[in-house]
Amino acid sequence: METEDLATNASKSLDLEAIDPREVLRERFQLRSFRRGQRAVIQRLLQGRSVAAVFPTGGGKSLCYQLPSLLFPGITVVVSPLIALMKDQCDSLEKRGIGAIRLDSTQTPTEFRDCMRRIRDGHFKLLYVAPERFFNEQFIASLSTLDISLFAIDEAHCISQWGHNFRPDYLKLADLTRRFSAQRVLALTATATPTVLADIRKAFGIARKDAIRTPFHRRNLHLRSIVLSSQEQYPHLRSQIASRPAGATLVYVTTQRAAEDIAQRLCDDGITATAYHAGMEINRRMEVQHAFQKSKKDVVVATIAFGMGIDKSNIRYVYHFHPPKSLEAYAQEIGRAGRDGKESLCELILVPEDRVTIDNFVYGDTPSRSGVRQMIELLRGNRDEFFVSQYRLSAESDIRISVVRTLLTYLELDGYLQATSPRYEKYKIHPILDFKSILKQVDAPQRPFISAVLSQLTKGRTWFLLNVTLAADRLQTDRKSIVSAIQWMAEQGWIEVKASDLVHGYRWIKEPKNAKRLADKLTEQMVQRETSEVNRLDAVLQLAAARSCQAATLAAHFGDEMKQDCGHCSYCLGEGPFEIPQPSSRSLGGSAARIVDEMIAKYPDRMVTARQRAKFLCGLSTPAMIRSRMTREPHFGVCSEMPFADVLQAVGGEPD
Repeated sequence: METEDLATNASKSLDLEAIDPREVLRERFQLRSFRRGQRAVIQRLLQGRSVAAVFPTGGGKSLCYQLPSLLFPGITVVVSPLIALMKDQCDSLEKRGIGAIRLDSTQTPTEFRDCMRRIRDGHFKLLYVAPERFFNEQFIASLSTLDISLFAIDEAHCISQWGHNFRPDYLKLADLTRRFSAQRVLALTATATPTVLADIRKAFGIARKDAIRTPFHRRNLHLRSIVLSSQEQYPHLRSQIASRPAGATLVYVTTQRAAEDIAQRLCDDGITATAYHAGMEINRRMEVQHAFQKSKKDVVVATIAFGMGIDKSNIRYVYHFHPPKSLEAYAQEIGRAGRDGKESLCELILVPEDRVTIDNFVYGDTPSRSGVRQMIELLRGNRDEFFVSQYRLSAESDIRISVVRTLLTYLELDGYLQATSPRYEKYKIHPILDFKSILKQVDAPQRPFISAVLSQLTKGRTWFLLNVTLAADRLQTDRKSIVSAIQWMAEQGWIEVKASDLVHGYRWIKEPKNAKRLADKLTEQMVQRETSEVNRLDAVLQLAAARSCQAATLAAHFGDEMKQDCGHCSYCLGEGPFEIPQPSSRSLGGSAARIVDEMIAKYPDRMVTARQRAKFLCGLSTPAMIRSRMTREPHFGVCSEMPFADVLQAVGGEPD
């Protein structure tokens, strides 16, 4: 094929700037023209520059790395947290004759071994990777041997602590791109405010001129909102679905229970609907996704677990039965509608009391001051370079694991710690060949070392066990050499490997001298983050109030100014503005006080602070509550429908 010859010649000569990407677009993707922004991104990548691309959901971000991957001599690594996206894109590329493969947590060691072998053999140009793979030193050792022409990061807004979905692990991706000597980086997102985009550019060293942002507003999306009481909420949803022309419909809810309940009520009322949430079996989730992909009129009631990475062009309706937690989340979710360019309606059905549930999720993450200090003391017990289990830190400090990771990241950002490579302490190994047969197939120069590594295995019940740290000490070598040897034998098909006991490596840059002062500072940062998250929900409610053009308000949040109002949102149609009443305060009453006294007597070490007591009453679990089975107490969550701040004030006032 002519395009394949073009790609081959490009790889040999590396004169990528002389290539017209439109030819590849027509021949390999059967598309006549680029969407706005795509060509600018691709041309910069072909010039060897790193790029940030901010396109609205459905704006064609994937093509920006798929097309140039065919022209680069090395492999393109795509980091994405969306397993559904990886699978769908690999399947789609395979149909076009483009080699792509994915590596995620659902695959077996045998599948991983086969994938790496085929990558080295040149069968694939694109490698899709889930972020958790970078916790695996086997994978890092394998990836570091590849020629990476492009390192693409999807959902790049996760790198920013000011973003709506900050993921501390994403901060490590910037260091990894340098460690792997990636020739260029592409950071992709649909939901970057100007502040978040600045963070992305700084992390990956992207020049201002190489940050490509396309207009946020999509004219075919009609935004609506309405403010109702809880009694009116479901009847309104049912009426809207039944009265409008049939079309593929997404109904977003906050909890798994709500997904099941609303889907069942719609079915009972004659509207075929299916629930979807992360608590369902994976095979059932895949069934729902596949059925929805093929349908023109199915209704799916889902938590935010649904829709990420699903490329369905003809979604006609997106209803928010419960409010999203931020404008960024709202933009992502409505962005799944109308990708075919046809008119689609997105309606936010707001019940003011629903914000209590979402606010309380936020408050549940904020740790106690004493817990933060305990975590710091645990870290201070280590010297110089060390490895620590984040789950152990979580359990012993009574801080949720996601918050532990955020606090560790803050310590890195403040110059106390520097992260080193994570590692697994133990490897389980199942020989497919006996050891003698393995050694016969090893070249003579490498045979003594491979034999020495195999001698460190201890026999378990069905698997051999290898403590890599102990083996490295005994053999007086480095861990990397042992892990590489194990990985190499696995790739040859001689052994099967499973890793366990993940620990993260750190190096002290400056050790904290005053644990209390540092704990106070970190706790204050988490309280500020708590306030920021609550304010994000306030912005959603302000949008729902429709006091100005909703499309223009949303666009402005993402740094895009519309020259005129949209003409078809609730404000423009004269339906707003809406009054949003504040939820009325409710007293805990004497029964809550008696419950607190009872729980203090039963769990004196778990109900010390006002925040701990408020979390129990509001049904916000901590690691210690789960471990001591407090969450099984009949009174757990008795105040779950009350604002956390009110409950906190009633049980002691001060958080600590």
